[in-house]
Amino acid sequence: MINQPTDLYTIETWIFDLDNTLYHASANLFDQIDRRMCNYVAEFLNVPAAEAYKIQKSFFREHGTTLRGMMECHHMDPDPYLDYVHAIDLSALNIDETMAKALSALPGRKIIFTNASANYAKQVIECLGIDKHMEGIFDIVDAAYIPKPAPEVYSQFIEKFDVDPHRAVMVEDMARNLAPAARMGMKTVWVETGVPWAHSGAEMIGPDFTTDNLSTWLAQVVGH
Repeated sequence: MINQPTDLYTIETWIFDLDNTLYHASANLFDQIDRRMCNYVAEFLNVPAAEAYKIQKSFFREHGTTLRGMMECHHMDPDPYLDYVHAIDLSALNIDETMAKALSALPGRKIIFTNASANYAKQVIECLGIDKHMEGIFDIVDAAYIPKPAPEVYSQFIEKFDVDPHRAVMVEDMARNLAPAARMGMKTVWVETGVPWAHSGAEMIGPDFTTDNLSTWLAQVVGH
């Protein structure tokens, strides 16, 4: 049984979410994205901002992402939307030397699994100084625009990267996104941000590990 972070040292594949996971939620990047999503919905549907906000949040709850809801209900082209919502100011991000050192010392593959776009993910990990440690990125386009936690997307990820789920760990800030990974046999790490909507499902899932600082936690895994 795995009881301590150091017991994860021999894991073959590390799977990381991106936003509010690889960087601390205090950077507030998603607040920028959230506002741009609302703006895009308002312009696309020609509705006031307040109405767009309601639509955006209802799609998030019912479809997993605003993008998926807009595609299914309003036949929106996803690519211009993704380009627009991810065109944000990344100056709040700094080189994370603690995480970079931990990832360098951590055996196994490291792969990003995100509902965002690959181009945006690349920019984020470059800002954090951890891009050279990541083997690949599985983004929303790879998932055919179907977001986590849809189980079929996890199967696609496993197949693309030839991952043995019983020798893998998934790290996420949204508790509900860990459920399919756990059912596949992965160990799970929940990055607790204090954001209420990210807590949904935490009690039911029971992550193997919980942390509010991934960099520090990874340093413990490698014994630094």
